[in-house]
Amino acid sequence: MALNNSGKEVLIAHQQMFQVQLTAEGPLTKLVVAIFMSSLFIYINTVMFMTLLSKPVFRETPRYVLFAHMLCNDSIQLLFSSLMYIISLCYVQLAKAVCSILILVTASTSRNAPINLAVMSLERYVAICFPLRHSEIATKTRTGLVISVIWFFGAVNPVVDILYTSATDPTFFSEHMFCTRERIFIAPWQRELFEGLNAFYFVAVTLIIVFTYISVMLAARSVSSDKESAKRAHKTLLLHLIQLGLCLNTLVFGSIERALAMTSSSRLFMDLRYVNFLFVLILPRCLSPLIYGLRDDTVRPLFLFYLQCGTRKVKPNVNIQ
Repeated sequence: MALNNSGKEVLIAHQQMFQVQLTAEGPLTKLVVAIFMSSLFIYINTVMFMTLLSKPVFRETPRYVLFAHMLCNDSIQLLFSSLMYIISLCYVQLAKAVCSILILVTASTSRNAPINLAVMSLERYVAICFPLRHSEIATKTRTGLVISVIWFFGAVNPVVDILYTSATDPTFFSEHMFCTRERIFIAPWQRELFEGLNAFYFVAVTLIIVFTYISVMLAARSVSSDKESAKRAHKTLLLHLIQLGLCLNTLVFGSIERALAMTSSSRLFMDLRYVNFLFVLILPRCLSPLIYGLRDDTVRPLFLFYLQCGTRKVKPNVNIQ
């Protein structure tokens, strides 16, 4: 089944933009800045991740396990998104099978981010609203199971696309292609399913975070509640909403690019695409350690210790409240 005429026009326009840019002045500065920013934030995420692995108490506490998963997911997203950006900027054609693996990872990690935020919000909701049952509900085993479910929901759509394409396209394992997700869409229903699932996930996640935010806010006004813990959870959930908005931009990245490709000149398209890449893909991935790690009085001293390569004489103690 072939792409419709509108889809073909978008792909041709999108491809021609890169061909024009390739013959123009090389975008070396932009490429260096993009690689530097990605590498810097991957390094920060890695240090934060290693900080959480360094203490058994972090590895056994559900909220830190979910935070570590978010750091790992964001770092993978940064790495593969940057790799695909460099490949597309250099106009390198890849085998469809190789491109499908890159798309599978980037699409899965993009979907994982908002779902992980919803789970983190629910964990804080249980901790504040049901403190006596928190240790029973939020166990290490259940947290691992939930992370597996997150990856299942994140990967199911791209896996279906890749299986369908490989089954209906005899050149799937031999033909080379300009690597974009649109090239995997060979049937109209695939795009409709992709956009429909994006809408469903974000409506569901938004409802979950708003519900937990209101519940924690009401709990903070209760006479019997832990005011300080409820206040911290309230601020964390508010940050979850901000992070969710940034994740939404990540999932509509492809739609933004298609609109730019059809309405902008080649030079303007490449400039806007570069800004889009920095602020829509890279920025949300770099905020996780800043929003969560540096706000946490338990994690921050240990993170700064490892960030300075252990040059401090005394290693900070860990005391989770």
